[in-house]
This record gives sequence, C-alpha cells and structure tokens, in this order.
Amino acid sequence: MFLWGAATVLGFFVKGLCGFANTLIFTSILGFGDNNVNISPVDLLLGYPTNLILVWRERQSVRWRVCLPLTALVVCGMVPGVLFLKNGDSTLVKLLFGAVTVLIGLEMLLREFLSKPKRQSKLVLAVIGVASGLLCGLYGIGALLSAYVSRVTDSGSEFKANICVVFFVESTLRIILYTIWGILTPEILRRAVLLVPFMLLGLALGIRSSRALDERTVKKCVAAMLVLSGGVLAANSLQVLL
Repeated sequence: MFLWGAATVLGFFVKGLCGFANTLIFTSILGFGDNNVNISPVDLLLGYPTNLILVWRERQSVRWRVCLPLTALVVCGMVPGVLFLKNGDSTLVKLLFGAVTVLIGLEMLLREFLSKPKRQSKLVLAVIGVASGLLCGLYGIGALLSAYVSRVTDSGSEFKANICVVFFVESTLRIILYTIWGILTPEILRRAVLLVPFMLLGLALGIRSSRALDERTVKKCVAAMLVLSGGVLAANSLQVLL
C-alpha cells in the first residue's frame, strides 16, 4: 500500500503542476508489480474529480473550438482500447506502454528546446485524437493529446483548461465502459477510496508549486522522468517476452 500511496502523491503532484501526465507516472511506477487492468481503473477514479477541479479553476480559459473536436476523436478510439485492456496480454501491454511513454517523453523534451513549435494540421489532429483514444482506453493516458493541445493554446491556463475538459468527458465514458465490462470491481473501488487523501495531497502540492516554478523547467523534468520510467518498464517487459 505504501507504493500505491507514493505513486498517487507523485502522479497527482505532476497533474497539479501541468494538467496531465499523472497516469504516465502512476502507471509506470505501479506497472513493475501489477497489471494495467488493476491499475488503470484506480487511476481513473482518482483522476475524475481532479479534472473537474482544474477545469473549474481555469474555466475562463476554456476554448470550445479546441476541446470539442478533440473530445469526439478521443471517444472514437476509446472502445477498442478498453477491449484490449480487458482481453490483451498484460506483458505486451506493459511493453507497449513503456515504448509509448519513452516516445512521448522524447517528443516533450524536443518541443521544449525548439524556440517556436509549429502548429499542427487537421490531419495530425485526427491521428493524434484517435491514437489518444486508444491510449485512454488502454491506460487512461492523454499525453499524445497534450502534444497537440500545447501547440494550439497560448498559456498554461488555457492548456490545463482545455485538456482537462477532454479528460473529463472521456473519463465519464470510460467509467461506464469499465463498469459494463466488469473492469471496475469492489476491490478497485475500495482501493481508490483509500487513496483519495494521497490524491488530494499531491494535487494541492502540485497546484501550489505551479505558481512558483517555471513551466518550461517543470515540463523538462516531467519529460525526463517519463523517458526513464518508460524505458525501464519496456526493457523489463521485453526481457519477459524473450
């Protein structure tokens, strides 16, 4: 339980800092000792109220023309992602998750070192949206989505507001699907309830720290953590497969 508590505090500290990446941190830490089918539902329940909190705090910065099309695309990819989470091989899931985490971390680092990131086309929006839906269904992560949203928003407040609107809608649908398909169990609910204090502590610390720290420095640190944790997880999973 100590590891679950520590992963929750760290994951939601990052959520409070930059509005996303809590699931990448949470799942990477716990993925070394448990399967994604047991981790993702807990993270879903813990993250659901945090999206509401952040959207409310940044409600003046919501841009519907940004978040609504992305929400529709994410939903399109969600159902096959949830089905694979329920029926897929757990070792392969961990390998894929580790590889995706490394790629996302490297993309984030590269983007932070570019002086003027380019805005993406509508085709790129569609690809990122559907791919993010698959990842949301599998792991609950929307970091690919964040790569796009960061390019079409002008401030940290706009980024948090719009990404969390998308997360809230997809989380609502994912809770319904997880319940229908038996992924949400009484044990999952009990564990999530026990971790709520850790979630609130991490989120509060992250929000408070975001006021004092430079945003680009924070994003670089998060990206480096993602590359490291994802690389180790993918390497361990590959060793099992071989």
